[in-house]
Amino acid sequence: MKQNAVYLAYLIAIAAAEVVTVIIEPVWGIFCHIAILAAFIVHSALINERPHQELLLSLALAPLIRIISLSMPLANIPQIWWFPIVYAPLLVAALVVVRIFSIKARDIGLNFAYLWVQPLIALSGFAIGVAEYFILRPEPLITELTWRAAWPPTLILLLSTGFVEELIFRGVLQYAALKVFGWWGIVYVSFIFAILHLGFLSWIDVIFVFVVALFFSWVVKKTGSLFGVTLAHGIANTLLYVIVPFF
Repeated sequence: MKQNAVYLAYLIAIAAAEVVTVIIEPVWGIFCHIAILAAFIVHSALINERPHQELLLSLALAPLIRIISLSMPLANIPQIWWFPIVYAPLLVAALVVVRIFSIKARDIGLNFAYLWVQPLIALSGFAIGVAEYFILRPEPLITELTWRAAWPPTLILLLSTGFVEELIFRGVLQYAALKVFGWWGIVYVSFIFAILHLGFLSWIDVIFVFVVALFFSWVVKKTGSLFGVTLAHGIANTLLYVIVPFF
C-alpha cells in the first residue's frame, strides 16, 4: 500500500511538472522534470526489490523525454528533424535500462510473434490518425503533398514516434509496471503517456491518447510484440502531420 502511494505521488508529480511546463514557464518545467528524474534514479538505487528497481529506473525515461525535448537547440532546425534529434538519445537511454537489468528482447516486445495479426493492428493507425487530426488540426510538416516530400517524414515518424515511443512505453515501461502492478500497470503507464500530451492544450486529446494507449498496451500484452503498434503509431502520426492536413 505504501509503495502504491509513492507511485501515485510520482504520477501526480509528472502531471504537475507538465502543467508547469505548459502553463507557467518551460524552464521551470525542465527543473521540475530534472528533480523527478533524480528522484527516480536515487529511489531505484536505494530500494532492494528488483521489480521496483526496474520500474523506477524505467519511469525515469518519462521526465527524460520532456527534458531532452525542451533543452535541445532546435529553433533554427526544420521541424521534421526535431524528431530524430530528440528520439535518438531517448532510444539510447531505453537501451541502457534494458542493458542494466539484462532484460531480454522478447520480454519487451522486440519479436515478430503473432505475425499474421500485426498488419491488422497496424491498420488501426489510419483511424487513429484521422480522428486525432480532427481533435488537434495541426499544420503539415511538409509544404506540398508529393511522394518525394512525404516519404522522409513518414520514415522519421515511424522510427521515432512509432518505434522509440512504443519501445519506451509499451516495451520497457509496461514490462516493468506489469511486474509490480499486474494489469493495473497498463493503466498506470497509459496515464503517464497521456499526461505527456498536455502540451497540445487539449483535454479531449489527452483522453483520446489515454484510450489509444490502453488499446496499444492491451495489444502488446496479448501478442507479446511491438511490431503492430509500432506500425499503427507511425501510420497515425504520418496521417496526422503529413497527409490529412492537406485534405
